[in-house]
Order: sequence, then structure tokens, then C-alpha cells
Amino acid sequence: MHTKSYGHSNSSSRFARSRRKFGSARNYGSNSKYGSSGGSFGGASRFQRRNPYSGAYINTDLFVSKAVKGESESMYVPTMTFNDYILVQTLQKNISKKAYLHPTKIQAEIIPQILSGQDVLGVACTGSGKTAAYLIPMINKVIRNQGQKCLIIAPTRELINQIRAEYSLLTSGTHLRDVVIMGGASYSEQIRLIKKDPHFVIATPGRLLELCERKQIDLSSFNNIILDEVDEMLDMGFINDVKKIVTKLNNSRQSLFFSATLSKKAEEVANSLLRNPYKVEIERQEAVRNVDQDIVRIDSGKSKIDVLHGLLINADFKRVLVFSKTKRGAEEVSSELRKRGHKSGSLHGNKSLGQRSKVLSEFKKYEIDILVATDVASRGIDVPDITHVINYDPPATFTDYIHRVGRTGRMGKKGIALTFIR
Repeated sequence: MHTKSYGHSNSSSRFARSRRKFGSARNYGSNSKYGSSGGSFGGASRFQRRNPYSGAYINTDLFVSKAVKGESESMYVPTMTFNDYILVQTLQKNISKKAYLHPTKIQAEIIPQILSGQDVLGVACTGSGKTAAYLIPMINKVIRNQGQKCLIIAPTRELINQIRAEYSLLTSGTHLRDVVIMGGASYSEQIRLIKKDPHFVIATPGRLLELCERKQIDLSSFNNIILDEVDEMLDMGFINDVKKIVTKLNNSRQSLFFSATLSKKAEEVANSLLRNPYKVEIERQEAVRNVDQDIVRIDSGKSKIDVLHGLLINADFKRVLVFSKTKRGAEEVSSELRKRGHKSGSLHGNKSLGQRSKVLSEFKKYEIDILVATDVASRGIDVPDITHVINYDPPATFTDYIHRVGRTGRMGKKGIALTFIR
């Protein structure tokens, strides 16, 4: 494979020489801007990049890392199978249909605890298998006692749809009732399904509180609560909504709390929700540890879209998620890629729920192989085998970067992440 460079070629950079590019000779970026002559790093003005829409400084060195081959998953050696759990037969059959054999690390840690009725505080990254980790034991609990009701709260429509899809597969043939509550969907249809007394409610916090205020749903009737991706809910400004929801819950309940990080605000919510919880922490950046990360330095004479096109024509870019900082930018990049012959779609907050579901379905089915998205897709979409994540625009924070990159390198598979830098 020939060497590709999109910037200057200055082979004297010690930093450039120290890195191998994903096991090949391809060079995704130039080397002359990392530091002063002789290869040493320069000061903050050279080495840190001012984020154009957050005012924050992100150290560009954080965007460069080799995958730690096999470390995250190989360190955990499963000693049991799902057949070893005492689960109702229908659920066990559905697990087998999904070809689940051995539980992941977080599943092995918390499924027994949830089955025993314990509250759980889990700090776990995306891609660790936590959705099935809480759904399997909670579905088993409700099947055994249909007087139980479970409320699942997550921050985004995409994550809600992912949870609902997993739930549907696991509850096939069980006759459990559920309703999805989120913005962008019909109030009347949600209210109609609530009146059928569902066993599971899967909701975003804003719409759920609206229905509470309209007295369409009584949260005190729920004796199980799951908060998923709490740090994202708090980042999106939902802290007061989450606190209000917690105060409306049944005091006699089992509570499960999951977050990729545990900030002071998240810990405050956890303390108000949980009683003597079983605490488990799976490596917070486990998905990222499976990802080769590098920067693509773009010279002033090059256009970003030309560089992106130059990457995407390579055969190893099979299923690619491209991040734009704006909705308009995502549309423009996707449109330009289509003009150049790529099968591309866009995902952002200006699209309707139906449009977002459609483009995600096309991406999953390989009807398109490039999805250009805003950070609405950095959490909550579960598309297998994304080979590359490309930060066409840099993230606002390093936490955002972690969640973007976490869309690839999932469940022990290796991925590649590239961040464009001028």
C-alpha cells in the first residue's frame, strides 16, 4: 500500500516516527506542525487546539492512540453461560435466538445482583453490553410477577429506540406490554398505550414529565426504575427533570443507575435514588481502547471535503460514521458526498423521528455506508461493525470525543477513529 499524505512531509518529527499507522504505511496527516525543530513539542498555542464552538481547549494528543489489542475483553474470561442463570423458559429461548452464549463482563457482574433484588450503581461505557445486562433480569422479574412495572429513562430518542429494539427481541412471545414515550411522537398514541397499563415504559425525561403534569401517567405505580446514560442526561440539562421524576417514584422499588462517568451531579442523583447499591465499574473508556486513533492534519491549500473523499474511496472504509458540529454542516457534507458517488445519509435534530429512524435503518442494512451526523448520534445508536469514525469537525469536549469514538471498536472488535485538524 502506498504512502498517503495530506499535508507537508517532514520526516524529522520524532512523534511521527514513533507511530505506526494502523499496521500499514498510510499516513493520514502531516508531521511538521506538532512542535519545534528537532521534533520536540511546542507550547500550548501549538499543541492545543481552540475548539471553535465551546471555547474550550482540547489537547490534540488525546486524539492519537493505538488500540490495546484484546486488552479490554481478553482480561475478562467468562466462566459461565446464560444457560446457567435461572430464567423463565421463554426469555432463555429469546436469549439463545440472539446467539448470546457467554455474558459480557458487566452482564456477569450485575445480572445476579439484579435478579436478587439489589439496587445497582454501574459506571460503564457504551458497547459494554449494559442494555442487555439490565433488561434480561428485569424482564425475568416482570414475567414472574406481572404486578411489577418498570420505568426506563434515557436521554435521546436514538438510545430509546435502541433499548426498545433490544427489549422487543428479548420479550418475544411473553405478552408483556410496553410504551415508548419521547418527543417527536404522537401524544395521543402514547396516552392510548399508557391506558393499557404497560409493564415497561421506556422514556426520555422531558416528555415523561409533560405527561406527568397532564396527569396521564402515575409514576408512583412503578416499583422498578432504570436510569441509563445519566451523565448525558445531565449534560443535556435534564438534571431538574430527573430529580422531579425520582421524587414521584414508589418508595418501595428496585433502582438501577448507569452512567459513563460519575460527576458530582450524577452522584447526587444516584444518592437520592439508590439504597445500599451494588457498585460496579467497567473500564470507562473500554470501547476506545479497542480503537486506533489518529489525526488528519489538513493544510490550508486542501479542502476538508476533498480529504474526506480521498479517505472514503479506500476499500477498507466499509461502514463510516462522520461527525459534523452543525445540522447544516451534516446536510451539506452528506449531499456533497452523494454528488461524488458515495452512498451517504445524514442524521441530526432537524430531522423528524421518522426520517431519523429511516436513515438509521438504511445504515444498518448497508443501503448507505456513510452516515454524517451531529452529536445526536454519539450516543444511543447501535450499528454493528462501524469500521471508522471520522471527526470532520472536532468535538466540543473530550467526553464528547469518547462517545463519538465509542461507536466503533465495540464488543471487542477493533475500530479506527480519525479527527480532522487544521
